[in-house]
Formats: sequence, C-alpha cells, structure tokens
Amino acid sequence: MPHTTVEYSGTLAEALDRPAFGKALHEALVTVAGGRAGGCKTRFVRHDDLWIADGSPHHAMVHVEISLLSGRTPEVKRALTEAVLAALREHTAPTPQYAVQFSVDLRDLDREAYVGHQEPESAS
Repeated sequence: MPHTTVEYSGTLAEALDRPAFGKALHEALVTVAGGRAGGCKTRFVRHDDLWIADGSPHHAMVHVEISLLSGRTPEVKRALTEAVLAALREHTAPTPQYAVQFSVDLRDLDREAYVGHQEPESAS
C-alpha cells in the first residue's frame, strides 16, 4: 500500500521518464502521506488508442490515480496531489507538438475492507 496507476498516451512514451517519476512518486507517498516505502506499487499503462478533446492527434495525456488507505486529512491529500503533479511535470520532457493534459486523482481505500498480504522472501 499505496497503489498507483499511471496511464499515459503512447505518444509520450519517450517523453515520460517512468523510472525517475516512479522514484519521485514513491518518495512523495512516503514523505507527504506517510506511506510505507516497501508497500508502494506503481503500474504504468500505455494507451495507443485514445480519444482526447476533439480527437485530433496533437492531444496527449498523463493521468495518475493513487489509492491510499483512508484517514488522511484533506490538507495532506491536497499536498500529495500537488507534489505528484509537480513530479509528473518535472519528469516529462517538453513536447511542443502535443497539448498534454496532466491530472492526479487520489482515492481512499476503506481501512476496514482492504486486505493485502506479502509473502516473505525466500532464501535462494
């Protein structure tokens, strides 16, 4: 925990520095929201078939959806989404040929209902 999904236009595959953004994202989840570093999980999902705005090919997007256990204040949530948006912009190279839409959404997971388990590492 936390779980993050980063969906992005395939046209931004070279512009989005996924490893650097992932590192900055996990750091923000730990320092701003009090997440556990070992529990951070991020999935990057490339989309090559998108319809954005009027459908013209010069549109692109990156959307980050974060799921955290409930209990954070609105101020912490806002600080986290702002930090993630700043990191996203920092780790996406300029693409003047595209009108890029960046967005971040944070969702609470019900603490009473969420179940997660990590298997211990095996000694090899």
